[in-house]
Amino acid sequence: MQYYGNVFRPPSEARSLIIQATVGCSHNNCTFCYMYKDDDFRIRSLEDIKKDLVEMSSYRDYFERIFLADGDALVLKTEDLIEILRTIKKYYPNVNRVSSYATAQDINRKSLDELKRLREEGLEMLYIGFETGDEELLKEIKKGITYEEYVTAMKKAKEAGFKTSVTIIAGLGGVEGMEKNAVRTAKLVSETKPDFLGYLTMRIYKNTPLYSDYISGKFKMPDAGEILEEMKIFLEHVDSEGTVFRSNHASNYVLLAGNLNEDRLDLIKAIEKTLKKKNFRPDVLRGF
Repeated sequence: MQYYGNVFRPPSEARSLIIQATVGCSHNNCTFCYMYKDDDFRIRSLEDIKKDLVEMSSYRDYFERIFLADGDALVLKTEDLIEILRTIKKYYPNVNRVSSYATAQDINRKSLDELKRLREEGLEMLYIGFETGDEELLKEIKKGITYEEYVTAMKKAKEAGFKTSVTIIAGLGGVEGMEKNAVRTAKLVSETKPDFLGYLTMRIYKNTPLYSDYISGKFKMPDAGEILEEMKIFLEHVDSEGTVFRSNHASNYVLLAGNLNEDRLDLIKAIEKTLKKKNFRPDVLRGF
């Protein structure tokens, strides 16, 4: 089996078979993201992808889920993705979920009919990085998408029948942008209502443009207490009934789990308790 570069996958795909459909990310311009900076983007050949699936099928009984990597497998042609999904059906009868990262740009480039076909062929969940709902911040971090394009992509994904898992990042706007990032991101989540929501904490890495802003003092990183205050503001403003909420990433200063909106007050109380005791997670990954 061939695999190029580092392996990146959502926490919930820890036991999944990871099949690389693309190397790197087709956008790869986000100022904060370190994940694929060392990889030149390319789409792997359909022949090679299918070869990996066939080769790994000797372990088929071990896997119940398959994750299509890297940064945005949905960039592949629809017919090629369908061929991959049909190969999975043929060789992995025990697999009950196939998922992938997907940029909102990829979703919007495909027609609703294409998305429905992919869903019918077995692609079930899309992981989408919102990062923020702040329109100005989206431009600053060079995300390459607007607030409204996120809304359109989520509407299409839901109409096609996909489950959606979204990530947002506390601290992305720095100290000065904390409240704005929290409130505007809460608005985007409230409007799109993803099935799952992962709240990450901002980390800074040397191979990112944001690192230069941090060193120069242009970007001021919030401390642990400020990060939790931002998360609290988000929870006070979000309205996304039924969304499964998690802050269980290695970057987080506190582990939170619950369902919106029913557990929102309990989540806020947990943050307040952590702030009062200052018992932040000591093993949080700080970047660099």
